[in-house]
Amino acid sequence: QVYLVESGGGLVQAGGSLRLSCAVSGLTFSTYYMGWFRQAPGNEREFVARISWRGSTTYYADSVKGRFTISRDNAKNTIYLQMNSLKPEDTAVYYCAAVWGTTKPPDQYNYWGQGTQVTVSS
Repeated sequence: QVYLVESGGGLVQAGGSLRLSCAVSGLTFSTYYMGWFRQAPGNEREFVARISWRGSTTYYADSVKGRFTISRDNAKNTIYLQMNSLKPEDTAVYYCAAVWGTTKPPDQYNYWGQGTQVTVSS
């Protein structure tokens, strides 16, 4: 059984920081690209960031570039999302997801977590 468990969400004031974690089990972690996505109320799920197998390649949505940093620790089967300079528009449920082999469109990701709520107050 594959599990992706997000943690680290919460309520923060605009300009603040949060660090999300996603602990993964049940798969060969180092063979999966990993991504973070988010979904705000009334909106579709959107891509936030992704990272390659060993963490050498990262890619970000324009809306978070320069503020968010994705990383992974293959020894701990965990990915992270460091979020700085948070804005009210970053408020959403954040999901981590895994896709085998290489990057693919979101609907082709193999596994998803249950999400963690991030709320940024103005």
